[in-house]
Amino acid sequence: MIAATALQRLPTGTSLPVHWNGAGQANGFASADRALFMPVVSAAVISLVMAILPRIEPMQHRLQQSAPLYRTAWAGLLGMMILTEIVIAAPAFGLWLPATLHLAAGGLLLIVLGNALPKSRPGFFVGIRTPWTLTDPENWIATHRLGARTMILGGVMIVMAAVLPIEAGMRQACVIAGIIVAVAPPVIYSWWFWHRRTVRR
Repeated sequence: MIAATALQRLPTGTSLPVHWNGAGQANGFASADRALFMPVVSAAVISLVMAILPRIEPMQHRLQQSAPLYRTAWAGLLGMMILTEIVIAAPAFGLWLPATLHLAAGGLLLIVLGNALPKSRPGFFVGIRTPWTLTDPENWIATHRLGARTMILGGVMIVMAAVLPIEAGMRQACVIAGIIVAVAPPVIYSWWFWHRRTVRR
């Protein structure tokens, strides 16, 4: 509905942003029809994939334990697509949203996912899936407890980068640092946890 209404309000030949860099600046554009309906198609594809994945999960007996994280990830991704649609369509309604709105939303998504992370159990499509977490439930639990903290911290860093009045290069560096903080420590820790237990045997 938003896409169709916005398309009718825009002049023929209008280009709209479809991609933003790490500083929140638009660096990719497309024709209005393609730009406006891209999030709609993406949301449909995401929903289709997320609906299929539980049916092909090899570890079916652990699906229920990971359901809160799975539902949170699904809702979060759809929320990002809705926000993308709003940001792209805003000029058609005379609105100009902050360029860093996407970054703030991405940071908030990491925070929400971090809170849900410890509620998962080993699976091939949910959580921090390393060779060491997938083969050891204790490693999975320990890694996801740490990952919850680092993901929340990384999310806070990205939100702060989005809202603070800093120059674009610094903002992009802070966003990259936030992603590294969120992702790298739990992956390294999962290996260390496995290595420590292997040496003790």
